[in-house]
Amino acid sequence: MSGFTPQLHVLSNARIGALVWPREHGAWGMLLVPLATGAWIGLSSGHRVLSLILFSVAVLALFCLRTPLEAWLETSPFRAHTPLERQVVLYSMMAYASIAAAALGMLFLREQAYGLLPLGAAVGATFLAQALLRKWGRQNRIAAQLIGSLGLTSTAAGAYYVVAGRLDSTALLLWAANWVFAANQIHFVQVRIHSARAATPAEKLARGRGFLIGEALTVLLLALAWRLGILPGLATLAFLPVLIRGVSWFFARPAPLNVHRLGFGELGYALAFGVLFILGFQLPLR
Repeated sequence: MSGFTPQLHVLSNARIGALVWPREHGAWGMLLVPLATGAWIGLSSGHRVLSLILFSVAVLALFCLRTPLEAWLETSPFRAHTPLERQVVLYSMMAYASIAAAALGMLFLREQAYGLLPLGAAVGATFLAQALLRKWGRQNRIAAQLIGSLGLTSTAAGAYYVVAGRLDSTALLLWAANWVFAANQIHFVQVRIHSARAATPAEKLARGRGFLIGEALTVLLLALAWRLGILPGLATLAFLPVLIRGVSWFFARPAPLNVHRLGFGELGYALAFGVLFILGFQLPLR
């Protein structure tokens, strides 16, 4: 360990960051927006702020752990190629894991948050499935992202649970709603990337027919959830901006694809969704 720190100057900051720090803006949104919605909605029936802080620390540490772990397991495009890089990856994994273990230990011993155990097992299974799909080739890219987002959006259920003290139907509803939103974003981004050269509505339709079908199914699912009293009416309207965004793209003028601008735009939609979704539970429209 003593000779490790001086050697770090050999690696560029960009290289170190790629190996140990999550790079995807969208993944941050899929993690933090559900966490915020679950926490805020849970506060209406519980006030376990310390539990929320510990849970947030554990979630962030585990989320960051995934990047060096994928590099170590060689399931990521960024891999450790030299002994020094492998050291960086190993020490970052140890640091993230230690922080997560400490926070989770306090949650279990002090707050008795044992409901996180089955939730964590389910999330672990989703990330294992995602890693396997990535190993099997790029043709599984969308499926891997959808399964990975299922794990990321579980923070809605976890945050609600640690604040309200209940892992009930509301917690699962928050998880499901956030995942449906994330799935829409993933599908739209992939359609935009694969339709970068589509110039007419007909060409866009040929490449985005599956996405439009998904939009229609989302509308039907939300309408059914509202009519059955499962989801407040205003909460269903939180999906409206991305539904309009998705349909309007088919009729928009052709323009060069700017991936970074697209990513930040989707992050903005995620933030708007989180605010509207929370308001939907605070000011329910039946």
